[in-house]
Amino acid sequence: MVRVDYFNDPNAPEANSIVPSVTVVAFDADGRILLIHRSDNDLWALPGGAVDTGESVADAAVRETREETGFEVEVTGLVGLYTDPRHVIAYDDGEVRQQFSICFRARIVGGERGTSSESKAVAFVAPHELEGMQIHRSMRLRIDHGLVRRSDPYIG
Repeated sequence: MVRVDYFNDPNAPEANSIVPSVTVVAFDADGRILLIHRSDNDLWALPGGAVDTGESVADAAVRETREETGFEVEVTGLVGLYTDPRHVIAYDDGEVRQQFSICFRARIVGGERGTSSESKAVAFVAPHELEGMQIHRSMRLRIDHGLVRRSDPYIG
């Protein structure tokens, strides 16, 4: 399924749904951030996706990371809540979702790198390498918040 992200775009279609979703900021031992190259919009992003009925948001973060990257993670904290109604995501089936995403911090506890139907590549990227990558600005905001909060000793 193809998707198009609209952010502060006056020509964006009107939202017709809102679906709780999660994203995950996880680092390797060298301080590189775990990213996926999405197959639906050809952009780099944090692993994540919709919360399924019957699961907690933290369980969704663990499941989505495993499905999209092959890595097992343990949620260690919260990066932020992203609910900007000026950010909508249009899918080719006619659904237009208003953003509602909870971004978690996590540590990798196992697994092996792998891809899925949603991720055509998985990479650990050093923060200084982010500038040259195609990343939607709403996703980059979460990444930047995850980087800042990682270095703050007062955030758990």
